[in-house]
Amino acid sequence: MTTAPPATPAEASRRAARGRWAPLRPLVLRLHFYAGVLVAPFLLVAAVTGLLYAGSFQAERLVYGHELTVPAGGRALPVSDQVTAAREAHPEGTVAAVRPAPEAGATTRVLLAGVEGVDAEHTLAVFVDPYTGTVRGALEQYGATGALPLRTWIDELHRDLHLGETGRLYSELAASWLWVIAGGGLVLWFSRRRALRRVRGTGGRRRTLGLHGTVGVWTAAGFLFLSATGLTWSAYAGANIDELRTSLGQATPSVSTATAGGDHAGHGPAASAGGTVEHGVGLDRVLAAARAKGLGDPVEIVPPADADSAYVVRQIQRSRPEKQDAVAVDPATGQVTDELRFADHPLLAKLTRWGIDLHTGVLFGLVNQIALALLALALILLVVWGYRMWWQRGRGTAFGPPIPRGAWADVPPYLLVPALAAVAVLGWFVPLLGIPPACFLAVDVLLGEIAHRRGRRA
Repeated sequence: MTTAPPATPAEASRRAARGRWAPLRPLVLRLHFYAGVLVAPFLLVAAVTGLLYAGSFQAERLVYGHELTVPAGGRALPVSDQVTAAREAHPEGTVAAVRPAPEAGATTRVLLAGVEGVDAEHTLAVFVDPYTGTVRGALEQYGATGALPLRTWIDELHRDLHLGETGRLYSELAASWLWVIAGGGLVLWFSRRRALRRVRGTGGRRRTLGLHGTVGVWTAAGFLFLSATGLTWSAYAGANIDELRTSLGQATPSVSTATAGGDHAGHGPAASAGGTVEHGVGLDRVLAAARAKGLGDPVEIVPPADADSAYVVRQIQRSRPEKQDAVAVDPATGQVTDELRFADHPLLAKLTRWGIDLHTGVLFGLVNQIALALLALALILLVVWGYRMWWQRGRGTAFGPPIPRGAWADVPPYLLVPALAAVAVLGWFVPLLGIPPACFLAVDVLLGEIAHRRGRRA
């Protein structure tokens, strides 16, 4: 008879750690299983629509190539002449902004607000050939990234399923739980013995589990990121995040449009000037002043909001975060009255900007979009494998026996109390994360009590 060699101090320490955390594993397993089953449909919709969105940038260039591109010419016309051409073709509404052609072969966009038949949150983008002044067309545009109808439709499908504010609850629920499911999966995977993680040479449910776990581990960091950034502009958690940033002095700043000259006679806002934007020194002088301050393409020129406001020229290149500078230009003198550099933004404002741009696929261009597409595909596979494992638990005849209730009651108080406190804080900050566990716990306790009473009567 042989005896096992005594454990080394390191091995003993690892075994002790596993022993302390062992009571948590059934709870994490139960949470991961039921959260996955219940939230997976929302995650699947988010993944499919996210995959569509990742490819919408290239699709947009193909579908709207006529409006977006022109044969490169020689010298471009003054921006003011391009705006005049756009207004002659589309006199409706008022000019909300102008985006001069950012590169050779691209068109200038004149954005019109208040156009009948255009969503109030959108603008009508009139595309002008910068070399000839020919209007190439007009399309509805949404957002700072200049999304046109195709990308806008896919974006709204991903965000709210075209159901408005009510539909946003689906995406917020998915974002609120994605990190919990991913984190729980990591805990379960690394708490398993190494031999049980193998995929090769296995079959049935064990092989599905191996594939599910392996892909989940490799993509977990991406899911955690998507969850965190998705919450920043969600309905409820997003509002709490904005309040927190503001209270910490980390809100995104804006350039001051106040002018020193007061009322500029004859240079009022677009609405009072018949829809033109030629206030004071005009667009070309304003653009030149911004260029002198180092604002390179692409830029957007926003006309004064009223008689006492300045023009705002801001960079709109989201794939280069440092190209987010802005200046205000006095319409009476053409002098820059205020500057705002992205480098001077608070840290949380920068991180929020980078996070959103990375989430929406614009920070690193095509590479960013490919990475998002791969994450979306991985999430689709994980959902499919997860449901397959659920089916395989019953060997194809049913969904298998339920994971035993009451796992939370077996967790020692020194672990359970801090965990409940953390859930309470997170539940207040992220409502769609806190409400489901409270309901889940109540149902769990109720079903346990019903089973207990039935057992006593039997």
